[in-house]
Amino acid sequence: MKLAIIGGSGLGRIDGLQESRRETVTTPYGEPSAPLQHGILGNLEIMFLPRHGEGHTLPPHRINYRANIAALKQAGVTHVVAVAAVGGITQAMIPQALVVPDQIIDYTYGREHTFFDGRDGNVTHVDFTYPYSDALRYDLVAAARCADIDVIDGGCYGCTQGPRLETAAEIARMERDGCDLVGMTGMPEAALAREAGLEYACLAVVVNRAAGKAEGVVSMAEIDANLVAGMEKVRKVLGVLAAL
Repeated sequence: MKLAIIGGSGLGRIDGLQESRRETVTTPYGEPSAPLQHGILGNLEIMFLPRHGEGHTLPPHRINYRANIAALKQAGVTHVVAVAAVGGITQAMIPQALVVPDQIIDYTYGREHTFFDGRDGNVTHVDFTYPYSDALRYDLVAAARCADIDVIDGGCYGCTQGPRLETAAEIARMERDGCDLVGMTGMPEAALAREAGLEYACLAVVVNRAAGKAEGVVSMAEIDANLVAGMEKVRKVLGVLAAL
């Protein structure tokens, strides 16, 4: 296994990563969000890529997802853990909860969402019935439990366009659709990883109750506080995962 961790909001670095070098990668789809950080975490050689760029400068709809996944593939990565900050829709998805989702619904638009755009004259389809790697999901859940951190095994991630947050009516619709979580970066990242043949799983931290699921409006101060606390749990889980 050659593991990469894609860091989302609140995870611009990994504590304990002994960085050995940074690699600037060029792909046929442009440049990834940042140079790849190579290093050792626990017993494992990993790569780290901040999805939003160094300094968190890229909004969700401006991320070059194709370049990110292509860069990891070119670097020899086989497994990807994608960390994401999300809103909680259903009752169990409370702030600071860690979730390893098993399904996803894509509400995004206008994003470059496939490597198979037909320009080579071929039409290619990939199975996406189960969008996340079962084996890697199992490892993430096991790592959380080894770290004595509560984790929710399963759930449906609804991916919206952003960067604005959703209306209460949109969240109500997503709940009717079967979504447990709402985020802005899960697609097309997961589908591109499948097209590239990578084992891919998401480790999500709930940073707020979604619009209409709590009294008043969504508080950015609350999001920031929950993001800090939740990402500390994420770092512990990643540390244990690297030691397994």
